[in-house]
Amino acid sequence: MNELSERQIKILKVIIRTYMETGEPVGSRTISKASDLNLSSATIRNEMSDLEEMGYIVQPHTSAGRIPSDKGYRFYVDHLMIEKDREVSEMKEFVLEKTEKMEQVLKNIAKLLAVNTNYATIVSAPQVQRGKVKFIQLSNVDPGQVLATIMLDGNIVKNKIIHTEQDLDQEIMLKLNILLNGSLNGLTLEQINLVTIAKLKEQAGIHSEVVSSVLDAVAEAVQEDEELEIYTSGATNIFKYPELSDSQRASDLLSAFEEKQELKDLFVNSETGEPGTGIQVYIGNETPIQGMKDCSVVTATYELGDGIHGTVGIVGPKRMDYEKVVDNLKTLKVKLDEIFNKEDE
Repeated sequence: MNELSERQIKILKVIIRTYMETGEPVGSRTISKASDLNLSSATIRNEMSDLEEMGYIVQPHTSAGRIPSDKGYRFYVDHLMIEKDREVSEMKEFVLEKTEKMEQVLKNIAKLLAVNTNYATIVSAPQVQRGKVKFIQLSNVDPGQVLATIMLDGNIVKNKIIHTEQDLDQEIMLKLNILLNGSLNGLTLEQINLVTIAKLKEQAGIHSEVVSSVLDAVAEAVQEDEELEIYTSGATNIFKYPELSDSQRASDLLSAFEEKQELKDLFVNSETGEPGTGIQVYIGNETPIQGMKDCSVVTATYELGDGIHGTVGIVGPKRMDYEKVVDNLKTLKVKLDEIFNKEDE
């Protein structure tokens, strides 16, 4: 690969992609229009001559444009696979970095709110609702095994090992990656209908079973009910209030804070299973958590875009300063949006 300059690589890619689309030999004028190289036709012709001498393109007949040779296709496939592997690697690193940052930010928020309000706080990590497919990458792992890497909205990555009856070489893998991404990117699970599936299988031909397995993996990734990450702080604050400080109530409250999956009931609509909207106030028996029946709970849903939602909750006595709590939550929603939008820039 080192024998080609960056400019020659760009020209070769334009020739191959154009030829794949049209089936016609590609001339210098077509390349100058189709690329951002800002080169004259004469310069492009010179580079094409060099590419022909090196065996990457051929001229089918005199005065015609060029078409890719087998060597040219091989370079394109190998080079593209390297690029895609790098993209996947960069995306995974980005996701890990963002996850670590987000976890620390949410823990800090829980502590800060507990100090500011003198109540207990609960913060849920954001989750994707009706996630769309952003990117799919198939990679060979072992003979008969393919790794499907599926990226959803919010840069959430899911991996699934798919077992195949036959080995898939790089060219087949490339074609399947192009087919899957071209057909599924930007779609929610509900939008991947029978017509889409049938068309995909038809285009995949003898590899339709691989496509079926990938579609199953996509459905599993989108629907997967992962354990909700919840961060708490200031649980002992509410024991400062006499009406909540007797041993039985204190024990019930501590148990409620330790049961993270039960806390999930505060953050989702019991009918739809999705986060609530805006600010919700639960007073006494209105709260869905038995151990908090003597408290009031105020929750606010924050949104980070791309269908990503999380919830912040404040738990205190029924005589809590509701105005102060609501003001804190409204300010927090704005700050969260600013924090994560700045990280995206």
